[in-house]
Parts: sequence; structure tokens; C-alpha cells
Amino acid sequence: MNAKQTGAKQTGAEQTGIAVVTGAGSGIGRAVAVELLRAGWSVALAGRRAETLEETAALVPEGATLAVRTDVSRPEDVTALFAATVEHFGRVDLLFNNAGTFGPGGVPVEELPYEAWRHVVDTNLNGAFLCAQAAYRQMKEQQPQGGRIINNGSVSAHAPRPHSVAYTATKHALTGLTKSLSLDGRPYRIAVGQIDIGNAATDMTARMQTGALQANGEVAPEPVMDVADVARTVRHMAELPLEANVQFATVLATAMPYVGRG
Repeated sequence: MNAKQTGAKQTGAEQTGIAVVTGAGSGIGRAVAVELLRAGWSVALAGRRAETLEETAALVPEGATLAVRTDVSRPEDVTALFAATVEHFGRVDLLFNNAGTFGPGGVPVEELPYEAWRHVVDTNLNGAFLCAQAAYRQMKEQQPQGGRIINNGSVSAHAPRPHSVAYTATKHALTGLTKSLSLDGRPYRIAVGQIDIGNAATDMTARMQTGALQANGEVAPEPVMDVADVARTVRHMAELPLEANVQFATVLATAMPYVGRG
């Protein structure tokens, strides 16, 4: 783990708060970080690759950012991430718990290597817990007390795709994590919600536009939506007063095969 300041300075806009965004080097994490920065948030950008975090920061050169190379599955990295954020910005108002991996695609249950299962669980579930725990500790102790955690679930938290047992299991588990954190955070003004996303246009979902395996065994292209629409939804959730909370939100490509039978 290492930290690098990238353009951390006050902008002309009033700073809305201090956010930590994991998986900020690409995809949904990058889109959300950019949306928050443009809205005046200060953002600690966390991810495995320092160069992609710097690319994210460069998209909003006037923004207040801190890039922290972090593997969320490593407790020591997560501890260092939040220590660096508090040292640099003074507190944590928001965690967007976004880092995740789908794992090997198209692998039947009986052929999935344990190492692949463990990697997905360590990243999607254990990593989310470690980051939420660190954020919870900081939000409970800081003054003014409190903050918000938004977990990135998935429509897979409700319905699986074929050959996605590790990813689907972790996203179902995230829903339990969200509910427990939300309950336990009440006395300390810690609001916890979850956004379940379906077919946002990112590198991770590029294959869906050319053909994705369906429940009936067919391979068919699926519609996607602009990832910016997800980012705006996260920002709305983030900027509510702590007395209000979006417990669960589902944002998906309107015509994707999810609601009903395909």
C-alpha cells in the first residue's frame, strides 16, 4: 500500500464532504469518484493500480484527491487507507464500497477452482467488510459523529446469471452486510445503504453487448446503460442528510433481461 497526493486542493465550490471510493481506477468506481469530485467532494481514491488512480484524478484536475494504492482483501492495506485519508483530509463522511471482481466467467460449479472462489470472496465480501469496519470505526469516533456507507451490490444480489456462483453468493452476502451495518450504525448517525446495478457500460460488462449466456442456454446481446447514470444515483444517496437513507436502490438498463422471465 502506498499513498500519493494528486492535485489535493480546495476548489471554488464548497467542499461537500470527504469520501473514500474503492475500485476507483476504472468502471463504476471511476465514474462515481469523478461525479463526487465535480460536485465538490474531496475523494480518497483506492485501488490496486496507482497509475489508474492517477488517471481518475486527472479527469478532474481541480479536485481534491488522494490516491492510495490498496488491496481491499488485505487488512493492513485497508487500515493504511483510512489512516492516510484521515491524516490528509481530517475525517471520513462517505465510503463507496465498490471494489469487486466477477471471477472466471462461464465456469460451471463443479469445475470452479477453490482459489478462484476464494479470490472472489476475499475481494467482494471480505474486502467490503474490512472497508466498512474501518469506516465505521472512524465515523463513530469523529466529531461531528457519523457518516454514510454505500455498498455496491448488483442485480445478482437478487437473481443469478448462469455459472456465477462465487459472484452471486458474495452479492447476496453484501445485502446481509448492508442490513447489519445499517442496524448497528443507528446509535452513531452512520447511515448504510446499497445500490444494486445492472448492465452499466464498463469494461467489465463489454461482453454483454456482443452476447451473454442466458438462463435458457442461449447467448444473446443485452442492452446497457451509461455508467454516469449510476454515478448520479450514488451522488444522490450520498448527499442526503444523515436523517434520511436510501436503504436499497436498483439501477439497471431498462430493457435488460432481469424483471420477469427474460
